[in-house]
Amino acid sequence: MKKDTFKMSIFILLIGGLITKILSFIIRVLFTRTITDEGMNLYTIVSPTFSLLIALASFSLPISISKIISKQTTARPKIMFTSLFFGLTFSFVLLLLVLLLAPFISSTLLKEEILTPLIYAMAFTLPFISITSVLKGYFLGKMKVIPNTVSNIFEQLARIIFLIFLLPKLVSKSIILGVVSYILFNIITEIISIFVFYLYLPKKIMLTKNDFLPSKSIINEILATSIPSVSGRIIGNIAFFLEPILLTNILLFVGYPSSYILAEYASYNAYAIGLLTLPSFFIAAICQILIPEISKYYNLKNYTLVKKRMNQALKYSFTIGLFFSIFLFFTRDFFLEILYKTTRGSDYIFILAPFFVLFYLEAPLTSTLQAINKAKDAMKITLLGAIIKLLIMSILSFLRVGIYGLVFSEIINIIIVVFLNYRILKKALY
Repeated sequence: MKKDTFKMSIFILLIGGLITKILSFIIRVLFTRTITDEGMNLYTIVSPTFSLLIALASFSLPISISKIISKQTTARPKIMFTSLFFGLTFSFVLLLLVLLLAPFISSTLLKEEILTPLIYAMAFTLPFISITSVLKGYFLGKMKVIPNTVSNIFEQLARIIFLIFLLPKLVSKSIILGVVSYILFNIITEIISIFVFYLYLPKKIMLTKNDFLPSKSIINEILATSIPSVSGRIIGNIAFFLEPILLTNILLFVGYPSSYILAEYASYNAYAIGLLTLPSFFIAAICQILIPEISKYYNLKNYTLVKKRMNQALKYSFTIGLFFSIFLFFTRDFFLEILYKTTRGSDYIFILAPFFVLFYLEAPLTSTLQAINKAKDAMKITLLGAIIKLLIMSILSFLRVGIYGLVFSEIINIIIVVFLNYRILKKALY
């Protein structure tokens, strides 16, 4: 890789990410104001389930495929078609499973039977998510960041058009219809991404019949990378999935009304965490470039460049996180009012913002562990952090502190995960 390609790739992704984030800002505002508090509460309580399903459907394919592609100069079509076969097969099995379990998840786990059609809608987005995950991994492995950037921008523009012209009409007929339609629209945005990726695929490649046949060795290589990586993501998303379930059941048990739980969890998750994680697109851009870069140098045993790239990523992430945390700490009410016409979640931001400086280091640390073949260590740390978070949240919730049990458990989780990830990396590289 040329000397400045790493910085240039990050720069392109940052600019594209900034545009995407501005568009997603607009989307969040339009969605929040159109869907009403009732719709927002329902969407928020079911969003951890959607996050878990997305993690399963994508199966960390962008990470595993980018690593495989970055090490290969030949057989890339074979890798692509094998990955598509694997991803689609897995996602269709997952789709059927979700359709069977949707009533149980909504009525028994989430205590809201009305959520069943929302979960059905989520199931049908999964195969499309798998396809785009493969294509993202292919281009990241080739260090081509423009296709990802362009596809993200077109996705967001399509959502804005939907929110302005279609969602208000659907919501006027039914809140549930509006939320279900918003979830199903992910299928349209994924198709748009697939089309954009197709335009950037090389056209002058001679394909043979053998290229279309799945390769067992490539599937094994995908699994070897994806399983530890996706396990960490799944653990995090299972914890996120269990979070509203445990919180709802415990708070109901100690006497809080359902209306309070729905409203306050939406304030915490949609408004407070939504604002605090706004710079995540910067961190995601850094990590997308970091994994194939570090993986390549680590395989070449060039540990000096591995440490240099890791330190660059940590420096960029810390600077962004520090600036944004301080800025949001003092302007939280202003931004909540401007964006959502409410100050719900302000008290949660006041407590969380100082600790989110560390949160922004979590992704580059985990990505570096994955790139140097220590995804299993990252998974174990994620598991430990998730268990501790859920345990502390449950104990504090029994003490009748409302949603603050979740707030304090989040802080402890961030500190533990960042400290343990850094300790493993220091031991491995220094």
